[in-house]
Amino acid sequence: MKHIVCFHLFNDYSGSPKVLKMVLEGLLKKGYQVDLVSSKGGVLDELLHYENLHKHSYPYKFSANSVITMLRYCYVQFYTFFLSFRWLFCKDAVFYINTLLPVGSALTGRMMGKRVVYHYHENAFIKGAFYKPLAALMQKLAHEIICVSEYQASFLQREKGVMVVPNALPKNFVNRLTPNLQTAFERKQILMLGSLKLYKSPLEFIELAQRLPQFIFVLVINDTKENIDIFIEEHKINVCKNLTIYPRQNDVVPFYNQASLVLNLSNKKQCVETFGLTALEAMSAGMPVIVPTEGGIAEMVADGENGYKIDVQNLNLIAECIKTILSDETLYMELAKNAFSYSKRFSEVEMVNRIETMLDKE
Repeated sequence: MKHIVCFHLFNDYSGSPKVLKMVLEGLLKKGYQVDLVSSKGGVLDELLHYENLHKHSYPYKFSANSVITMLRYCYVQFYTFFLSFRWLFCKDAVFYINTLLPVGSALTGRMMGKRVVYHYHENAFIKGAFYKPLAALMQKLAHEIICVSEYQASFLQREKGVMVVPNALPKNFVNRLTPNLQTAFERKQILMLGSLKLYKSPLEFIELAQRLPQFIFVLVINDTKENIDIFIEEHKINVCKNLTIYPRQNDVVPFYNQASLVLNLSNKKQCVETFGLTALEAMSAGMPVIVPTEGGIAEMVADGENGYKIDVQNLNLIAECIKTILSDETLYMELAKNAFSYSKRFSEVEMVNRIETMLDKE
């Protein structure tokens, strides 16, 4: 049995650390020894009660100043580069790199002759110039690359050692969802989970709330209340009566259990979703979704079957689609049933087992 040494840059409550937590918890339950290197204070800290996990923490956070963020990032790479040498004489250690960002540890791992496995969540070729060299390094350094969708894998130059393993949801998350299609339809509540980054389209969601006062809109932002208040002031946002904005949440299950429809409005011209965890969460709660037309998230939706694919640039069509879905009960029930059925294709056990197989390779 391998000794897993896992590196993840920023430990928050976003998609990639949530998936990593699920994988590591599955491995810990199977008896693997895991060393986790990540920042303090996020979802990964929920694993600290496992005796076979040892966490090495450092302070890290993003800054509104890109120069400061880059300096912090570089510091962490130097720190993890040298920290990684502590496993030099651990013969069965495998370096498990979550996302493209922990390049320092990946480099050390290859220098020491360790097996290096990347869990690739982003799409570097869409995200921008900073990520492209990281993706090139990943393809040189990794023995195996785990992609989360066929769309994402299609951008890689190498084919050998690449496996597509779709994300899944933890059982304890799914078990707390309470799908009730009739009640959900009657609530007329639209939910979106995202960030303050403009390519996630929080402003467009707010505009939809203003256009459609007959519906309830709920926006959950993965940021602090202080930063949300600054954002509202900077953009001179008038928060209308039918819109509620929530800061970062440790538990989003209650939001899904109160919603009728979930939106993902990521701007495909600036950011393409490689998977779409919020769409899977919504469908597991028995709700249809509206998502962009490109990316791994688009692979999950068949127009008119379990939701719709509409780009945020076509806000008028999105508004009309929301009105149609939430006014036509027969259509809503059909979409919701198909969404719930589709979500059953994604298994936590299968995801963990397939990743374990890659980590255990000689």
